[in-house]
Amino acid sequence: MFLGTYTPKLDDKGRLTLPAKFREELAGGLMVTKGQDHSLAVYPREEFASRARKAAAVSRTNPDARAFIRNLAASADEQRPDGHGRITLSAAHREYAHLSKECVVVGSVDFLEIWDAGAWAEYQAQTEDAYSTADADDVLAGLL
Repeated sequence: MFLGTYTPKLDDKGRLTLPAKFREELAGGLMVTKGQDHSLAVYPREEFASRARKAAAVSRTNPDARAFIRNLAASADEQRPDGHGRITLSAAHREYAHLSKECVVVGSVDFLEIWDAGAWAEYQAQTEDAYSTADADDVLAGLL
């Protein structure tokens, strides 16, 4: 599982060092794609393939489904961490996520998210109260 929050820096060549505790699980390859909320999502190859197959099974007569599948597939970039555990984030990915030198890598159970540090702080400030006061509504049913 991918858990925790880490603060690696993006270097001048667009490389980001993955947290050491996740490198072994990602050593066989990973996929970087656009995530939600203008973050990047980093999946182990097998997890990405599973999600892509599920997305492809959705009816393409739905314009929202078509847009989601297109964005997921078109923005996917296969990577293998180098000997130092670094991956190179494309210019398009860095622009989409508004990444600066200061980044945050967040564990999201079955994948990682990469955020610009300022955007992550803003997101946390906006959502912290909702987390603290969450109850068992439709979205969280069975979790709380």
